[in-house]
Amino acid sequence: MARNKHPEETVNLILEAATRLFMEKGYEHTSIQDIINNLGGLSKGAIYHHFKSKEDILEAVTNRMNEESNKMLEGIRDRRDLTGKEKLKTLFKESVNRSDMDDLFTVAPDMSNNSKLLFSTFRDTVDNVAPEYILPIIEQGISDGSIQTDYPAELAELIVLVANMWTNPMIFNNTMEEYYRKLMVFKQMMEGFGLDIVDDELTDRMEELARLYQKNK
Repeated sequence: MARNKHPEETVNLILEAATRLFMEKGYEHTSIQDIINNLGGLSKGAIYHHFKSKEDILEAVTNRMNEESNKMLEGIRDRRDLTGKEKLKTLFKESVNRSDMDDLFTVAPDMSNNSKLLFSTFRDTVDNVAPEYILPIIEQGISDGSIQTDYPAELAELIVLVANMWTNPMIFNNTMEEYYRKLMVFKQMMEGFGLDIVDDELTDRMEELARLYQKNK
């Protein structure tokens, strides 16, 4: 059996095996035993020493994937060559075209049946993404005249809650027709705020990811 692993090496081994299996078999069809069988001799105790459940492993896998997203958001937020409105459009476009997005939508479980992961996603959206990345962009847009609102913090929350939650196929079991209608409402909502940043390229990519998720459920 594999022994004398440093804790971080053991965690990485578990997460790498879990990520591969989630992508190959899907989260719902991967068991703890499947992960153990791919750990090169590590025991079940090695897993439960670091993770209480398969849900905890999934959360760690997702967090690793989101590290790239946060770096991307930070980079767009801090650019000096774009208006606030242009930053929002760039952010949406680059978010859905990240290199790991296909993997993320392949791995993802049905969050409507996973209250822990659903609440974690909600809290991250409200407590991290909205204030740390979207709000500063909106405040810049107000300053440079490209965005008009008297309620920047509330608008930041609304945008990310719609983008990350309401139009998230992992949360709502919508048909593709229902999902398309949501995207059109999202587009109209943004245009209502003077933010014509949801274009056909963006909605086509979001539909592509939704189909990928449904295919691998």
